[in-house]
Amino acid sequence: MNTSYWLTNVRLEQGYIMEDRQVVGTKTEICHVRIEDSVIAEVVEAGTEIVSPLPKYDGKQLLMLPSFEEAHIHLDKTYYGGPWQAVRKVTSIFERIEEEKRLLPKLLPTARQQAERILELIQGYGSTYVRSHCNIEPVSGLHRLEATKQALDTFSGKITSEIVAFPQHGLLRSDSVQLVKQSIAEGATHVGGVDPYTVDGDIEKSLQTMVEIAVAGKAGIDIHLHDRDEAGKQTLTRLADLTEEAGLQGKVTVSHAFWFASAEAQEAEELAARMASLGMSITSTVPIGRSTMPLPMLHKMGVNVKLSTDSLTDHWSPFGNGDQLEKVGRYAELYGCNDEFSLSQSLGFITGGITPLSSKGEQVWPKAGDTASFVLVHARCAAEAVARRSERAAVWYKGCLVSGSI
Repeated sequence: MNTSYWLTNVRLEQGYIMEDRQVVGTKTEICHVRIEDSVIAEVVEAGTEIVSPLPKYDGKQLLMLPSFEEAHIHLDKTYYGGPWQAVRKVTSIFERIEEEKRLLPKLLPTARQQAERILELIQGYGSTYVRSHCNIEPVSGLHRLEATKQALDTFSGKITSEIVAFPQHGLLRSDSVQLVKQSIAEGATHVGGVDPYTVDGDIEKSLQTMVEIAVAGKAGIDIHLHDRDEAGKQTLTRLADLTEEAGLQGKVTVSHAFWFASAEAQEAEELAARMASLGMSITSTVPIGRSTMPLPMLHKMGVNVKLSTDSLTDHWSPFGNGDQLEKVGRYAELYGCNDEFSLSQSLGFITGGITPLSSKGEQVWPKAGDTASFVLVHARCAAEAVARRSERAAVWYKGCLVSGSI
């Protein structure tokens, strides 16, 4: 496909249909979109005659949506592409870590190949951005980082990527500080961590060390936090303080953040407001049961909430499938987003906040100058795509068709 061309006959959202002051539908129009290199250069109505020597490709009236983001996944350790295996029961995270120490050397020879298979899978579902957590600990050294980088290099020009140097066995507990520092020097973009209280046994030292590495390496932070109760609250509160002190506003993510799942409402709102003021993000798999998170509240308070896969069939969990549209559909079901408006707006949780229509019903995407990363979907509108997990036909990244066909 040429770098400059017309994508004709695509369906774009134009506004909401109102009845009795309620959104009851979404107005769409068939349009032609001109792509110049990596950006959207022009959008015209389908009735407009195109007088241009540029190639034309028929979008077949498929719905055009902004492409998706996979905000948290583990590319480097997975059973995907191999024989089925469910997880083995353990009684603590430490038992799981010991199991992992035995498994990692066995999984390493196929790490790159399996990572590439996952990247192909998630891209087919519409993701053109991925943040992968990569095991950095004494058992693996930097071998898994190298395998992850090699897999991502295979997708160069097809996907935007970030890598979290993740000390799964504890930053302090497994003496992985130097390895994480080296990972940042060798291309990892974020400093990871896991449960500073339960795993590392020292909230202050664990967080301080993460922040010091991040500042020195000009990196971000993305920490796994499963701790609840007072330990979870102390960790989140102290991380917020350190984010402000170190000038890391907008560069810190808390993955899972399960303290919020059982926190008292007022306390949760106060801490959410503090995190929002610092540009801190929360990445969630939309858990159910006792881990159900108050994600709508966090979003309402201004926290940048992103949905993610996390594990994709590995020794931690057998459930992930890599489909972000499935994930946001799960969000919609869990939190009662069954009307046109809330279904439509929930799409932003998997697109980096981009929705075709604003909350006021104004058409805000796509516009001339926007990056030409999008997905064509068998649906009439975003609300239907979310509710029905509609089939994806083709995916574009910066003007290039990277998956599917039309």
